[in-house]
Amino acid sequence: MFTPPAVLRLWFLVVAVCATLHAAAPDLAHEAWPAQWIAAAGAPATDYGVYHFRKHLTLAERPATFLVHVSADNRYRLFVNGTSVAVGPARGDLLHWRYETLDLAPHLRAGDNVLAAVVWNAGEGRPMAQMSRRTGFILQGAGEAEQNANTGAGWRALHNPAYAPLPPDLGKLKTYIVVGPGDDVDGAKHPWGWETPGFDDRGWPAALALEPGQPHGTGTDVGWWLVPRTIPLPEETPQRFAAVRRSTGPTPGAGFLAGREPLTIPARTTATLLLDQGVETTAYPQLVVSGGRGGVVTLAYAEALVDAAGAKGNRDDIAGRTLIGTEDRFRPDGGALRRFAPLWYRAYRYVELTVTTADEPLTIDEIAGMFTAYPFQERGAFACDDAEVEEIWRTGWRTARLCAFETYMDCPYYEQLQYVGDTRIQALVSLYVAGDDRLMRNAIELYDNSRIAAGLTQSRYPSAAPQIINTFSLFWIDLVHDYWMHRDDDAFVRDRLRGVASVLDWFERHIDARTGMLGPLPYWSFVDWPEEWPWDEARRTGGEPPGVHDGGSSIVTLQLAVTLRHAAELFAAHDRGAEAVHARELADRLVAATTARCWDEKRRLVADTPERTSFSQHANVLAVLAGAFAPARAAELIVRVTNDARLTQCTPYFRFYLLRALKAAGEGDRYVSELGLWRAMLARGLTTFAERPDPTRSDCHAWSASPTCELLATVCGIEPGSPGFRTVRIEPHLGTLHQVAGTVPHPAGLIRVELRRAGTGLRGTVTLPAGVTGEFRWGGRSLPLHAGEQIVEL
Repeated sequence: MFTPPAVLRLWFLVVAVCATLHAAAPDLAHEAWPAQWIAAAGAPATDYGVYHFRKHLTLAERPATFLVHVSADNRYRLFVNGTSVAVGPARGDLLHWRYETLDLAPHLRAGDNVLAAVVWNAGEGRPMAQMSRRTGFILQGAGEAEQNANTGAGWRALHNPAYAPLPPDLGKLKTYIVVGPGDDVDGAKHPWGWETPGFDDRGWPAALALEPGQPHGTGTDVGWWLVPRTIPLPEETPQRFAAVRRSTGPTPGAGFLAGREPLTIPARTTATLLLDQGVETTAYPQLVVSGGRGGVVTLAYAEALVDAAGAKGNRDDIAGRTLIGTEDRFRPDGGALRRFAPLWYRAYRYVELTVTTADEPLTIDEIAGMFTAYPFQERGAFACDDAEVEEIWRTGWRTARLCAFETYMDCPYYEQLQYVGDTRIQALVSLYVAGDDRLMRNAIELYDNSRIAAGLTQSRYPSAAPQIINTFSLFWIDLVHDYWMHRDDDAFVRDRLRGVASVLDWFERHIDARTGMLGPLPYWSFVDWPEEWPWDEARRTGGEPPGVHDGGSSIVTLQLAVTLRHAAELFAAHDRGAEAVHARELADRLVAATTARCWDEKRRLVADTPERTSFSQHANVLAVLAGAFAPARAAELIVRVTNDARLTQCTPYFRFYLLRALKAAGEGDRYVSELGLWRAMLARGLTTFAERPDPTRSDCHAWSASPTCELLATVCGIEPGSPGFRTVRIEPHLGTLHQVAGTVPHPAGLIRVELRRAGTGLRGTVTLPAGVTGEFRWGGRSLPLHAGEQIVEL
């Protein structure tokens, strides 16, 4: 994307401040919109393309408010008088196509104004998370005063021939990557200044009207059923690179990265700069150059460098290592202060800038980034007397932040897809650190909308290609239960119960009446990524434990039992008593059948199948969580399972459940000593937590951020004491730590805990928000908690 020569001033404003979300006007919620979806005349409907739209707006005076609703397919960025004010739309599907509601008044003035939007369609190479019908743009005024802004008559549109897609080089990357193409931009073909009021657009053709906007539930033959955005706009904040780690050609000066000292590359020269952000980030790179006509600038992005064997090693190391990653390419036109930024943000720690000049030197005036992510605010906090544990907390929060944009996503570099298994963990991190439930609600709703006729949710959504992981439908129910425990929002939860029942019905229909366990399961029965459950190219699935295809998987059967217990609580709380009783009884029968058939007395473990030939941590973790054993037996079992290296081991993802099983069995004080995988990642220079232990594909993976939640929920012990977080239960597990302090945002305010060991006891303070009560538990004793600050000593 291009802007006039403003050189890294706040071109991208923090749109959470400059754009306000409002509800749609009533008539626009129930009738076809006066505004039309528009496109560039003669442009193909679904092919790759970048388009500019403009409308002149004459106002007698600057308005106090000027509300508009805006959307596009695939994506847009809206400008008012040259200032970027919004990016969208929030991702959804064609039956729930989001629009943003914006107040443009702060950017308008008396007289002539220009509304401008860049809209792009990535075509066949679009991100897997991007659903689409065809290229289009719509802007609808919310009230009478704003109707002259409506898309339709008076709007002009131009296809920008400067852009071409730069797909990821799969031959080099050798992995699954579905985040869309890079940008290959020819500056000589670009209409510089197209978004500014002074640009002459008289030669632009009139935009082509397609069809009126249709609010959800209205009309027929609808292309996009429009629904309001329910989450805030993303954060956009300038950031600087930390260091130039190596270079060839001219050496940048001390002020280069700060934007104070340009770097000139002579004519007929190739030069490179390896830039290190210092930590992994998600950002729009911002490159400003002058001159250099006929040259080529390439920006390549990577989470880490690799050696000759393709191994990452320590992420801080660069000696003998190269950058292999996704790329953007810019071809300067020779003008002054030309700005290049990709249309979509990039994930990276390292950026390699390669400049090849022709007959004209090129000056790099500035290179920086514009950080972007969901605008979580860090309201929670954690501190303790172990600096490495504190760093685990911070690194987990960074991981979670980079894996959240308009949806949660598994990883920002490779997929950017919202998977249920990741989302459950991410949502808890969001609640504990930010106290923000909006992205969690959005995810729950999207998965509910994704359900197929058989009853299961899709495992990732939105997604252009359907994918069904049956076990993830169970985690969706657990996610609904988590929301119910943390938020007093019965209407929202009640609306999900039909979907909960449909998922459980699907699983119940797959119980083998002869064994009482789950029989053969269709779709993908993913559980975890240990080496023992590799990718099966013939089935096109992986991470599946024994028994899922032939029947008799103790792991998935016990997971169903865990979820049935959660569902029973949901049903009982919402006047569906018969379903609650059935869910509890079915869970009991599944647990009894599984332990009867899969318990191996010799090894004193739950086997993966009734054949008892393979054993995993997973089966025993889920047995504990399903309540298969009395407390003392569960504690003995989970401790042995945690220490038995012969078992198939949980990767960082499933260790969330292993460590929860420790707590459920009364062994929560082991939590801190079980963080070895995360300590090892820090020792290898990771600044976010990886998908799995090395060798790993993704260096930033949401499901590995669980310690950031659990250091507050388990170590500080802060959890809901009743549904809706109406009361609080604090049961700390300090383990090897001597003192901890934690802050958790609650709907009524902040919960604060400060604790330290005092001999064989525990002493500290607990502060609860006004109107909130609870209980403090430790060492088999309990104390009542009241609102306000109080001393606890046991």
